[in-house]
Amino acid sequence: MEIPVIDFSKIEGENTGEAMALLHEACKNFGFFMIENHGIDKDLMEKVKHLVNLHYEENMQGEFFDSETAKSLANNEYISGKDWETTFFVWHRPNSNINELTLSKDLSKTMDAYIDQLIKLAEKLSELMCENLGIQRNSIMEGFAGGSAPSVGTKVAIYPECPRPELIRGLREHTDAGGIILLLQDDKVPGLEFFKDGKWVKIPPSINNRLFVNTGDQLEILSNGTYKSALHRVLAMKDGSRLSIATFYNPAGDAIISPSPQLLLPNHFRFQDYLDLYTKTKFEEKGLRFESMKSMANGH
Repeated sequence: MEIPVIDFSKIEGENTGEAMALLHEACKNFGFFMIENHGIDKDLMEKVKHLVNLHYEENMQGEFFDSETAKSLANNEYISGKDWETTFFVWHRPNSNINELTLSKDLSKTMDAYIDQLIKLAEKLSELMCENLGIQRNSIMEGFAGGSAPSVGTKVAIYPECPRPELIRGLREHTDAGGIILLLQDDKVPGLEFFKDGKWVKIPPSINNRLFVNTGDQLEILSNGTYKSALHRVLAMKDGSRLSIATFYNPAGDAIISPSPQLLLPNHFRFQDYLDLYTKTKFEEKGLRFESMKSMANGH
C-alpha cells in the first residue's frame, strides 16, 4: 500500500489544490501520511537524532537490558503486558520541564530549537486541515487552547535491538489520545505499523528527512468523524535499534472537546418542522436546509 506523501512546497504554489486534496484524503481515509519539504532545518533534525542516540547509549541502554522486561525473555513465553522500549518525555508547552531532566545542555538546546520550528509546522497543518474541513482556519488551535494554549510534548523512545522479537511487542496496539502527532523517526530500522482496511501497513524508515504524521482521537472527535485516528503498533526488531521522537500537538488539559458545530448535522427537531421547510425549499441545496434546521433547533 502506498503511503500518502504531502509535498509542502506545493501547498502555497501552483499545485495547491492537488496538495490540499491529497492531505484531505490522507486525513480522511488513512489517518497517517508523510510530509516532505516541510521547512524544518535538516541539520537540526539530524543533530536531534544523533544526540538522542548518544543519550541512549550513555544513560539508558544499560539500565534497559538490566530491567525485568529484558530479563523476562529468558522465560521463553510471549509477554503481553509490557513493551520493548525505553523512553523519556519532554513537556514544551505551556510549560517546559526540559531543564528538570538529566539531558546534556547540547541535547536540551537542540531539542528546544527543533520544537520551536515543529510547533509552527503543527499550527500550519492544523490550519490546512481546518480549511479542508470547511471550518474556520483557527478552529483546531482554538478548540485545543483551553484557558491558555494547546499542549505540546515529546515522547522520545528507543526500541532496542531485541534477540527474541517474536516474544514481545515494541509497543502494543493503540490509537493516540491527542491531536496531531509529528514523528521524527529512524532512517534505517523499521518496525512501525498502522492498521488500514483490515491489514497492518508497514511504515518504512524516513528518507530525506521526511516527517511522519498521524491524527489522534481528539482530531477525530473535533472533525465529527471525518478525520480518523488510526490503530498502530511497533514491532520489536532483531536487526538494530529504532529511534522514535514523537511530538504531540494536543489539547490543553482543561480544553472542552466537541465536534465543530459547522460539521454537525441538525438534530433534536420535529419532523413536521423539517417538512414545512422542505416544501418551501425542495429544489434548493439541502445543505442550506440543514443549516436552517440547526438554527431552528438552537432557538434562532
